[in-house]
Amino acid sequence: MFVSNMRRRLLVAAVTMMASIGIASVSVAQNKPPLKIGFGMGLTGGMAANGKAALVSMEIWREEINKKGGLLGRQVEFVYYDDQSNPSLVPGIYTKLLDVDKVDLIISGYGTNLIAPAMPIAMQRNLLFMTLFGTNVNAKFNYPGYFQMMPNGKEPAVGLAGGFFDAAMTAKKKPTSVAIVGGDNEFAAMTIEGARVVAKKYNLKVVYDKTYPPNTTDYTPILRAVQATNPDIVFFASYPNETPGVIRAAREIGLKTEVFGGTMIGLGFAAVKKQLGPLLNGVVGYELYAAEKTVNFPGIDAFLKIYQSRAEKEGVDPLGYYLPPYAYAEMEILGNAIEKVGSLDQKKLIDYIRATTHKTVVGDVKFASNGEWEVGRPMYVQYRGVKGNDIDQFRKAGPSAIISPKELKSGELITPYQEASK
Repeated sequence: MFVSNMRRRLLVAAVTMMASIGIASVSVAQNKPPLKIGFGMGLTGGMAANGKAALVSMEIWREEINKKGGLLGRQVEFVYYDDQSNPSLVPGIYTKLLDVDKVDLIISGYGTNLIAPAMPIAMQRNLLFMTLFGTNVNAKFNYPGYFQMMPNGKEPAVGLAGGFFDAAMTAKKKPTSVAIVGGDNEFAAMTIEGARVVAKKYNLKVVYDKTYPPNTTDYTPILRAVQATNPDIVFFASYPNETPGVIRAAREIGLKTEVFGGTMIGLGFAAVKKQLGPLLNGVVGYELYAAEKTVNFPGIDAFLKIYQSRAEKEGVDPLGYYLPPYAYAEMEILGNAIEKVGSLDQKKLIDYIRATTHKTVVGDVKFASNGEWEVGRPMYVQYRGVKGNDIDQFRKAGPSAIISPKELKSGELITPYQEASK
């Protein structure tokens, strides 16, 4: 009996000690300082709609990763400031993040104009810099720690425009001429230059090549001038605030051409889809996601389901087809790199990200030496059968038939534009 009791006491003591050690270990893990990721984001001003949508997407990733225990045994914390869509505020924000907030990593805000001002700071400190939707920013810097989440390829301007022409050249009547039009801004200038390069590749005669001033509101005279040159393809490089006016003007004059569209930024936004409704029909537009069966990237449906469940409450784009999946994928790549490297060593992270093909909700991503995607995948769809202004129709296959790239193609191009617009 004495031996039995002694054994029982020893067993209880051992169990108690193990429990105590376990609790202590959990406590130590919980007491580790958070892993801080810092950034500026346009939450007010002209970039706010996309900035807010990006933030919601990034928060979804942060919550998921923290439920799994965080990174390196540390809970992930975001430290961010509203850059007010103002490039002049960006350097001060990133200096404060690094010198005052002592963040472990930095990433960019949304857009070319808000990425470029932070580049010198990342470069001076040899930091990894994941960026979101900048157009050819690194061409000015050639910084090896720069990585861009935008699927336009090693030559972004050429790649972005090239996807449209790849789609347009599938027309039954082979196009021989093109009109190239765009706003007087940095984005349009780069894209138009890309369009010229691709037009030459396809031996297209450029019959019209002009820009319009930033304050343009009436695009009817521009479309009439374009129509006078009788082009087979009409290519527009427009910003979101311009795109609806361009499409309305094309309908108003009864534009006659084989293919009409281009790098019309904004067509991926639910608000623009709702505003234009059936006026979208026939347009060949730039999208980053479409609810087609060919777009079956692992995890994309699950992500969009979570995002869309929060969108109304957060006051962001209810579909989330433009920026959100890429903001989430950016964080997937960063998080996976940290786990694989096992530290926050900036050089090791840079080397790992550059050498790896990353599995994300937007498909496989491999970065080229300049930080752009090694293989571009700009997506161009032709809108068809759009009825009314209910955006729910875009949650199903059909209204956004993918024409390019070939590996995602879900429909044939309907031409001419007037026929396709019915």
